[in-house]
Amino acid sequence: MGAVSRKPVKPLQVNPIRLSQPLGATLAFLGVDRCMPLMHGAQGCTSFAKVYFTRHFCEPIAIQTTAVTDITAVLDGGDHNIVAAVRNVTEKVAPALIGLYTTGLTETKGDDIRGVASQVEYPLVWVNTPDFEGGLESGWALAARMLIEQLTAPTQAVDDNKVVLLPHVSLQPIEVEKLKDFIAAYGFEVLALPDLSTSLDGHLGEKQSTLSSGGISVEEIRALADAGLVISVGASMLPCARALQAKNPAIRHHHFPHLLGLAATDALAALLLAATGRERPVADIVRWRQRLQDALLDCHFALGQTRILVAGEPDFLAGACTLLTEAGAKVEIAIATVDSPQLDGLPAGRVLVGDLEDAEDLRDGFDLIVGNGHVEALAHRHHKGVVPRGFPDWETLGNQLKNDVLYEGGAYFLFEVANAAEQMRREPGHP
Repeated sequence: MGAVSRKPVKPLQVNPIRLSQPLGATLAFLGVDRCMPLMHGAQGCTSFAKVYFTRHFCEPIAIQTTAVTDITAVLDGGDHNIVAAVRNVTEKVAPALIGLYTTGLTETKGDDIRGVASQVEYPLVWVNTPDFEGGLESGWALAARMLIEQLTAPTQAVDDNKVVLLPHVSLQPIEVEKLKDFIAAYGFEVLALPDLSTSLDGHLGEKQSTLSSGGISVEEIRALADAGLVISVGASMLPCARALQAKNPAIRHHHFPHLLGLAATDALAALLLAATGRERPVADIVRWRQRLQDALLDCHFALGQTRILVAGEPDFLAGACTLLTEAGAKVEIAIATVDSPQLDGLPAGRVLVGDLEDAEDLRDGFDLIVGNGHVEALAHRHHKGVVPRGFPDWETLGNQLKNDVLYEGGAYFLFEVANAAEQMRREPGHP
């Protein structure tokens, strides 16, 4: 485990992998049924987010903007734009909720969105997400926490059959679905917040909707506090779990840094067995554990001679690096988008908060790179293997159905990386 290099060594990012907080908040609100994300900022910011997610998911993405300009930001702070935008949205469609969040322009001006939100007579959740702080992961987590703090009703009741899953932003829709199904197999009713598993999972709807279609409902968010157990996944989601416990101190909370690989999935299975009093999981879960064990053996030789760089959000790095290490891979370098407690103790030779220029400078230290679609050009230029993971990935189809979690996803991920490593070694030009 390498020491974490947190201090910036240059005055700017070159070829960055970091994404903004408003993008994370957008994605979180899209995990709420019939929610309209309303970005408080310039039209260009919203257009970028819309195109960004449309290309990644290959789905139409519904987002609205307050259309603040530099002039209106200076003259009135954009308060009027919020009221006008809410009026325009609600006149055209009837969202169950409006998710209002900020950008760098309105945060720099210092707009009081909490004050404006209190004057709006429509279901609305507000969140401050300046894009000069944090990143995709923290934007998602901030929006999720505000959904709990502003909507969830306090209670003293406890339903021991109810589980709330708090997934981090790097879990694709199918992965959230797999986690829900895994927990439900032990007899629990499971709700995820946010929940992309039924909204951006790539299903063919009856018609193109002007609102998010699928996800957790507003009524379900209001009633979350009676859950007997809360499971948070990823360090970024710990504040969300604490916010839910503040609504009901009787809630039991269990945290997982990630749910990739054999050891992590075993820990989740052990928790659920203890909670239900069962002695053994269902047969399908046992079978997939055996398949992952076999995958660890099958991939060991291909991965054991492969030096890997992993780049992405900290919660993703925690899971991917651990799973690769379980299979004998050498994770030489891990590059995080932002700083996080997850980076401490990460199983990698070198850990740094950086960008893809850092990856290029360190190109002699790895053979294969796991990261978002921006790493492909670097990999091809230097004859490296590549496995695309994370946001954005505009070059491959089916991102929403890529599954790396639990026993099943771990087996798929290891085979994909091992095959990419073997293919790389057969390519002309590879040293």
